[in-house]
Amino acid sequence: MNEQHVAPEPRSEAAIPPYQSHIGDSRPYWRDIILGVNDGLVSMLLLVAGVVGGGLNADQVLLAGVAGAIAGAVSMAAGEYLATKSQDQVLEAEIELERQHIRYHRQQELDQLGDMFAAMGLGEDEVTDIVAVFDRSDEGMLNAMKVMEFGVVDSERRSPFTAMAMSGVLFLAGSATSVMPFVFTGETAVGLWWAGALTAAGLFAVGVVKSIVARTSKIRAGLENMLIAGLGGVVAWYIGKFVASGLG
Repeated sequence: MNEQHVAPEPRSEAAIPPYQSHIGDSRPYWRDIILGVNDGLVSMLLLVAGVVGGGLNADQVLLAGVAGAIAGAVSMAAGEYLATKSQDQVLEAEIELERQHIRYHRQQELDQLGDMFAAMGLGEDEVTDIVAVFDRSDEGMLNAMKVMEFGVVDSERRSPFTAMAMSGVLFLAGSATSVMPFVFTGETAVGLWWAGALTAAGLFAVGVVKSIVARTSKIRAGLENMLIAGLGGVVAWYIGKFVASGLG
């Protein structure tokens, strides 16, 4: 028996949620934004906690922090550039191969396209009509296969240079919360306390920003981000203490 489409009941304007725009061009780069700043916040706090636990003085901690921040930013930027570029090159190779398939093995591609539409729940007649429409345009068929077979949407593809810049710059920004306190104090305990407090605030803020974009609980996201780094900082401090006692 064919399922009948039932029109939704009319609702009052008060029951309709307001229209919200999508986040747009920044969407593909949220991974780089969160990863960059979070990695800077967390990894530098762990480094500082470890060397303070190991008994270094404030100047030595500052030197280690600056070196770690620069090295981490360069590593993040270079790694993100190479990873993003490599992924894009693989996709370009797959798309070029798809062009050949459409040109020389068209029926196989049409059958594959039909199977994918059928898997979405469309009826046989609907699939036949839709596939016939795509059969009229090589470019339309290629775009459909890019989205449905490879999950590639051109507007969502990431620029290697933008990903590199975001990862490196935001890593440095995140590192500042753990490095800067040692510019202003010669007491490692005080510096570590401020590093922990500023990093916790930064992690909470990142969690809140992420929750706004993801439309989830702000408090929960902020506390989750803080908890992960806090536990890591405690572990790093004790490891530093353990290593220092062993070397002593």
